[in-house]
Parts: sequence; structure tokens; C-alpha cells
Amino acid sequence: MAIFLFSPKVLNFKIQILEPNPRFGFFQKGGIWMKKYTMADIAREAGVAKSTVSRYFNQGYIKEETREKIRAVVERTGFEPSAAASNLKAKETRMIGVVAPTMTSPSSGRLLNAMDNALRDQGYACLILTTDHHLEREIAAVEYLRSLRVDGIVLIATNLNSQHQKLQKSSRVPFLVMGQRFPQGTSIIYDDYQAGLQAGEYASEMGHKDIVYISVNQSDYAVGHERRRGVMDGLAHHTEVHNVQMKEIAFSYDQARETTREILKEHVPDLFICATDQIALACYKEVREAGLRVPEDVSLIGFGGYDLSELLSPSLTTIRFDCEAAGEVCANTLISMIHEKTVPTLQVLGFTFRKGGSVSDLNHSDNSFRKNKEQKAEAAEKKAEEENIVEAIDSKVVHPNIDEKLDEKKDEIILASLPEGTPVSNLFSKSDGD
Repeated sequence: MAIFLFSPKVLNFKIQILEPNPRFGFFQKGGIWMKKYTMADIAREAGVAKSTVSRYFNQGYIKEETREKIRAVVERTGFEPSAAASNLKAKETRMIGVVAPTMTSPSSGRLLNAMDNALRDQGYACLILTTDHHLEREIAAVEYLRSLRVDGIVLIATNLNSQHQKLQKSSRVPFLVMGQRFPQGTSIIYDDYQAGLQAGEYASEMGHKDIVYISVNQSDYAVGHERRRGVMDGLAHHTEVHNVQMKEIAFSYDQARETTREILKEHVPDLFICATDQIALACYKEVREAGLRVPEDVSLIGFGGYDLSELLSPSLTTIRFDCEAAGEVCANTLISMIHEKTVPTLQVLGFTFRKGGSVSDLNHSDNSFRKNKEQKAEAAEKKAEEENIVEAIDSKVVHPNIDEKLDEKKDEIILASLPEGTPVSNLFSKSDGD
């Protein structure tokens, strides 16, 4: 396009070649700038009404002669109708809104990818919003997706409350909850209780007695409550388990490492059971940095079935949830809801138990580390007992059980506790009136 500009200073003409601007109705296709046509332009050049062109693109009835005229103009101009405009007229957008706590979690990534593929196969596209586990952002994301007139919404939830119930009641958009039981609506969940139960039973069957369970907050009902309840019930089935320590953290790798580090400073348990594989990976890192071995010194169990856990040496013992199947079930269920078909209000998905190499069998193995740990515990108990005896002597407080110990160990314990050179006769000097 050539534009002539007049310059009064030099009294001559300058010619400047300008590129076509998309703002002025041009677009580039195959390196060639073309005029951006509208449906009205197509109708005018084909000599038909705009409504006829609309019927052409919506597969409506028009005469074959007219169809050929429109097709010729469309091919010549490269015209493509606006999908958004067509969908709005058809009262659908072919868009599905998805709200997820994160996309960095391997399990969330597997679920979202499977869901997107299943929706794509049926002509839908996904719009995914993440919340970083913030409830306020979750509610805001659902409301925003509703304002975009998406055809349906999937909420991958970590916490449900009265605000979600209000959204469900006020929404005309099909609303599906994944990951948490939602009695007021439609939900799909993993069988967290049974998964926890199997992990707990396996831990106790393998002879582990001193166990730390690192959980997440109970506001996440599925992971923080149901999975935890299953683990504790599984451990309770075996009376040999005598010490279970509970630690509660957020969904944070760094916090999991810090918590594990603090636990190991106090004592080394037989086994860590971790509410997620991410927590288990953090635990594994701290155990190794403390100079301990897995599973010879400390055993590990996780939940999630991350592919990354297979890269550990030994591989992680974990509960694997079928996230790919969950994604497909979510997609198919929501599409059925969009088409107003009857769907189950609750669907429960199963799991598989991967017995990796991260758990020692303490029933039959010659675990020198555990024997050494038990010997240290016995020595510490004996030392505490001796200190109580000496303290009782110093304060002249007599207890029946300590009095018996005095008779047995008076020479061995009491004399050993005295500073060098102290006259023994001073120890039992009587006060006036005794």
C-alpha cells in the first residue's frame, strides 16, 4: 500500500510504504496480508442474505446452487467464522472450566491431562484456573468461570464448606466436585479410608512398632481425615505397635523436610508413613542427609504413586491412585450432566498398592540398627532409673520401689554418683530428731 505525504518545508513529495495494520481489518496468512472479511462481506459478494451465510456455516438448509456460490467466496477470501459467536448463538461455548489447587503435583497433572484429552475427543476445550490451595481464590475462580458462561465446571477440591453449597444452589452451570465427598451435589472421590487402612496394616504386619505419621490438615477431609483414619485403624489392628507419633503439616515440600529434620533430631523411628508422595520424597531426602539408610535404618510409605518415586533407590512403597481414570470419569460425567442425563451422585475410585523396596520386614530380618536402637533405649531407661534413685536420696524422699533399689544398688549406683574424695559417712548423716 502506497501513501503520499506532502512536506511543506522542502516542497516535494515523499513516498512511504506502510505495512497493513490488523487494527484496520487486515490479517496475515501464509506471509500474505489479506483483508479481514466479515459474514456481511461474504453475503454481499455472494449476493445472498447474511442469514443464508449463517445457515451455510451452521449446516442449515439452503439450495445447492446458493451453497456453491457461498463456498466459492469463502475459499477465495479465506473467511473463517468466529467459533465463539457461533457457540453463543447456539447457547453453548464448548468450554469446560476446571479449578485445581495446583498443576505442579504429578497426580494433579496426570488427572488434568487425562480430563483434557477426554473432553477434547468430544469437542470441548478446557480453561484451567489454579488456586494454590487458597479457599478464597477457589470460590472466586468458580464465580469467574460462571461469568464466562462455560458449559460446565469441575472443582478439584481440597476443602468444602458452606460457600461451596451456596455456589451449588445458585448455579445453573453443571458443577462436579473431584476429590472430596459433596453430599449437596455430584462428586467423584478416591477410596482414601481403605487406602490408609491397607498402608497401616502393612506397616504393622512388617513388624514396625515405632511409627511417625506425617499428615496434612484435617480441613482436607479426604487426605487429612479419611486417609489418616484409615492409617490409624490399620495400625490399631496389631497390638505390637506401641508408639505412633502424629505430625500435621501443609501441602509443602519444604515444611515436610523441616518437620522430618526435627523428628530425626529427637529420635529415629522404625517407619515414616507420609500422607502424600511429595511428603515422602522430602522425608527420604532428610533421612539420607542424616546419614541413615532406607530401609535398613528407616522405612518409608507414601500415597500417590508418583512416577518419580520409581527413580528412588530403593523404590518407594506407595498407594497409587488411578488419576488417568479419574480424569476420564470426570470428563464423561460432566458431559452427561451438561446433556441432562442421570449420573450417580457419588463415584468411588479404587487404588493399587505398590510394594516397593522402602519398607523393611522387621519380623525376620537381622536388623542391627533396630537392635542397637533398642539397646540405647534400654540404656537410657536404666540411666533415668538410676538418676531417680540418686535424686530421691539427695532429697531424702523414700518411695517403696526406690527403697528396694537402694538396698540392691546402694554400693553400685550411689557411690558412683559421688564426687571423688567425698566421705561415704556424710551421705547418710542423720538430722536432729531422726
